Amino acid sequence: MSDHSVFNSTYHRAFLFDMDGTVLTSIAAAERVWTTWAVRHGVDVETFLPTIHGTRAIDTIRRLGLPGVDAEAEAAWITEAEIDDVDGVFEVAGAADFLKSLPAHQWAIVTSAPRELALRRMAAAGIPEPEVLVTAEDVTAGKPDPAGYKLAARRLGVEPAQCLIFEDATVGILAAEAAGADLMIVTATHEQPIETSHATLASYESVQVQVNAAGLRLHAI
Repeated sequence: MSDHSVFNSTYHRAFLFDMDGTVLTSIAAAERVWTTWAVRHGVDVETFLPTIHGTRAIDTIRRLGLPGVDAEAEAAWITEAEIDDVDGVFEVAGAADFLKSLPAHQWAIVTSAPRELALRRMAAAGIPEPEVLVTAEDVTAGKPDPAGYKLAARRLGVEPAQCLIFEDATVGILAAEAAGADLMIVTATHEQPIETSHATLASYESVQVQVNAAGLRLHAI
């Protein structure tokens, strides 16, 4: 974790987590499904796949602007296919135990996945289901819009500025910044180094959380 001294002295009222790439990895499964879809629609797979991560399926499809495509119907197909395919969906090392160490009323997951898919992937990866789960259906604008993170903070009874957000993808980082929260970039699933001014976390096994009346404080071990 870089620049961890900042967080050693900072208490947060809640921790908010992205799901895919942050507490679990589903890259292989997602790319299998999206490759099938892209080939069917004549979309170049190599250039398209890097754009799917972190965003709602319907936003990804709409962004392509394909003529005659029903974005809602296609997004529903993607969701069903991803629910059926959880082969290779695993927790990010140490994530489950880290989440279990947090008070249940002080953390949430904010994902671009639909609720049914999010629950399926969390179960496959052994990630505990949070009391507050914000999914694609809960917002009208997905990441990089901060609506999901603002909603999660509100459901936990705190302000976004009182939260530490754990993210891995560019659109999620932009959403967290727009929400006005502190940000921790989880790099465990990154194949390439990321250039960022934010603190980074390579492993949940390298950190612990101190819990007291002031809130949650993350520190390196």
